[in-house]
Amino acid sequence: MKLQAVLRKIKKADEQYHMIADGDRIAVGVSGGKDSMVLLAALHMYAKYPNKHFSVVGIHIDLGFPDMNFAAVHDFCAQNGIEFHSEPSSVYAILQRNLDRNGRIRCSLCAKFKKALVISAAKQYGCTKTAFGHHGDDAVETLFLNAIYGGRLATFQPKMWLTNTQMMFIRPLIYCYEEDILHAQRINDIPFVINTCPNDGYTKRTEVKTLLQDIYQRYPSAKGNFLYMLENREQVDLWRDEQIDEAIAIDE
Repeated sequence: MKLQAVLRKIKKADEQYHMIADGDRIAVGVSGGKDSMVLLAALHMYAKYPNKHFSVVGIHIDLGFPDMNFAAVHDFCAQNGIEFHSEPSSVYAILQRNLDRNGRIRCSLCAKFKKALVISAAKQYGCTKTAFGHHGDDAVETLFLNAIYGGRLATFQPKMWLTNTQMMFIRPLIYCYEEDILHAQRINDIPFVINTCPNDGYTKRTEVKTLLQDIYQRYPSAKGNFLYMLENREQVDLWRDEQIDEAIAIDE
């Protein structure tokens, strides 16, 4: 498979954040979407690098959404020698019993269930780390979502230790853009499963994605700068208590 561009960015993330160690057995949460399928394929190839000594396990949680056929995903993994497991769950039924006030599925609740179940299965299959296919565009969107709806500047971490589940959680695609992933999926004909969730395409994240695309069209340099700012810690300059105190003293 031709995954060189994605692999270079996975290698950069790995080296920058020390994501993968010798002997790791990494569970990749496979939703069936393009991001997780490209991550699964790319990590499987990355494990074959001469200086790498780890293995990859694909884990899919069957949430119960209707009309999602994973036969092509199973075939792809079998043909490429990728260990893959599909685990049943009752998530969709639970979500339907806990709709929001507008009668819609609660995305945040669904995300929590998926993450917890993937990690649980990862432990069952002897995995040392869990990887999800969140990429650079996701990270920037999360920053804007938190700023707009939460009044805080925050995004997800490339690597974090989850104390409650005692699991290291990594995001090897953080330096990839969505366009990198879509290109890799197309040229390699990597199978994916269309999401049948009724919320797909109708979320606050979709609105922020559209907003950012407009910004990038107007200001092309913003795309690279927005991703860079997430790790540009030396130039963070927000309000601090001592600055407020100084301003009050001057006014007085």
